[in-house]
Amino acid sequence: MFRFSLINLCLLILFSQSVQAREYKLVLLTENYPPFNMSIEDKNFSRESGIDGIATDIVRELMSRSAIKYSMTLRFPWKRIYGLTLKNHNYGLFSTTRTEAREELFQWVGPIVSNDWVAFVQAGSKVKINSLQDLAKYRVGGYKGDAIAEHLKANGIPVIEAHKDNANPKKLAEGKIDVWVSGDITGRYIADLEGFSGLRTAYRLKSTEMYLALNLDVPPEIVNKLQSTLDQMRADGTMDELTSRYQ
Repeated sequence: MFRFSLINLCLLILFSQSVQAREYKLVLLTENYPPFNMSIEDKNFSRESGIDGIATDIVRELMSRSAIKYSMTLRFPWKRIYGLTLKNHNYGLFSTTRTEAREELFQWVGPIVSNDWVAFVQAGSKVKINSLQDLAKYRVGGYKGDAIAEHLKANGIPVIEAHKDNANPKKLAEGKIDVWVSGDITGRYIADLEGFSGLRTAYRLKSTEMYLALNLDVPPEIVNKLQSTLDQMRADGTMDELTSRYQ
């Protein structure tokens, strides 16, 4: 009798978790950070089908396979949507670099995409960077609130911060900054969109991966479901296929 009741209790728990997963709704926020997540019409505010990019397509497929309800909104600026995700119990944010400083602030699903941190200079620049601290010798441009800029500032390196990263290629070309720190893939994509070519990678700061960051109050069964589904997508080649569309 006890064994029967215990089995029934376990089944009831599994059933309630399944129901909760089906009824739960995530509010997903993102920003213009091409080619990973971006507004199709290059706006600072877009919803659902108005957003695309490598990470967006992966997250969309992830939510579909996991059968979890969600909404998706692209907003500006990054610091605002980062703060909203920290405060609201059912919020998620992508693409978010997983750093030591952020580790305990969120629950993490990923990695979704990789994007090394690099220091760009103009092709003919005489800037030489052999270490992180060498950056302190130059005028460094970055994106306000971005993990790269925050990392440099935490290491005592001043950063001239722009509210949009796509302002930095022009500032570099006009000599307003000596170095532009950005993601390797992201920076080159942005520079091409803005009509600037000839960038040279002067220094590779760090190899990084970006994740879907979830508020700490998102139920563990939701987080686990998303992670296991993402692992399946990686194993069956779905993530490679979605990424290849933007190459």
